[in-house]
Amino acid sequence: LTLRIVIFLSIIEFLLVKENTNMGKYNQSSVTEFILLGLTGYPELEAIYFVLVLCMYLVILMGNGVIITVSVSDSHLHTPMYFFLSNLSFLDICYTSSSIPLFLRSFLTSKKTISFSGCGVQMFLSFAMGATECVLLSMMAFDRYVAICNPLRYPIIMSKTSYVPMAAGSWIAGGVNSVLQTSLAMRLPFCGDNVINHFTCEILAVLKLACADISINIISMIVANVIFLVAPVLFIFISYVFILSTILRIPSAEGKQKAFSTCSAHLTVVIIFYGTILFMYAKPKAKDSSGADKEQVTDKIISLFYGVVTPMLNPLIYSLRNKDVKAAMKNILCQKRF
Repeated sequence: LTLRIVIFLSIIEFLLVKENTNMGKYNQSSVTEFILLGLTGYPELEAIYFVLVLCMYLVILMGNGVIITVSVSDSHLHTPMYFFLSNLSFLDICYTSSSIPLFLRSFLTSKKTISFSGCGVQMFLSFAMGATECVLLSMMAFDRYVAICNPLRYPIIMSKTSYVPMAAGSWIAGGVNSVLQTSLAMRLPFCGDNVINHFTCEILAVLKLACADISINIISMIVANVIFLVAPVLFIFISYVFILSTILRIPSAEGKQKAFSTCSAHLTVVIIFYGTILFMYAKPKAKDSSGADKEQVTDKIISLFYGVVTPMLNPLIYSLRNKDVKAAMKNILCQKRF
């Protein structure tokens, strides 16, 4: 509920600011490309962030690639949980690959522009991957709920005819939402100012440049946030309430520890993913100009954390805390040796 309120208030605040600054743009020329500011103005940070982001991107590709490889190659991991996990890893690779290469290129060259169509593709991938991940995390919570609260019926409820359509439905829902949001944004006229104060074509930063009414965009984003942010959070929360109550009724301490270990990795990923989103929306706004400049840099760093660090941590969390994944990795390495 708190997440829903802060998201709603943030978007309403953005709408009011946009309407007050939207006058006087209509008689200007059309925009064919956008300039991504990134960390322009902070050259001392650019080299540091280039090295950090490059290293994290390589870890993302390697870590998520390993998760996909072991999930496909090891027959012991042909289960719903690892099927969802391999989908999550593939999603993280697609999401980061849609923005990080462009981000890194901006450090190596003086060109910090992106074409109008390229910006649309980047927004589409960002929306699609973000919405799909929210739904996937809720599907994974349901899988853990059935495994712990109803283990005897788990093979029936989470059969292949069930979990494959669940994963496919997550991708379809994210894609449909992305088509809607991106088409509504790209149909707007953009004229005059073409500077996006961000690393990527972030939707709110792009909408600030539109010289037309964006009420429909804001309404559609509020509805999408309720469906793809609030509803999955509530579903995950309710699932873990039932999971926790079931674990507490287990008589032995060893049984409790074993049950909790099966869902601790997923719960950690959920907390990092939604905790970052909540902090982005709920943190207080600066009132003075110097504070506003620092706040913009902070927002960019938080966005970087959400877009790069979270996909990097996902495979590390699942592999380091999971004996099955470790065993599958050892088996693959042994097979290559012999």
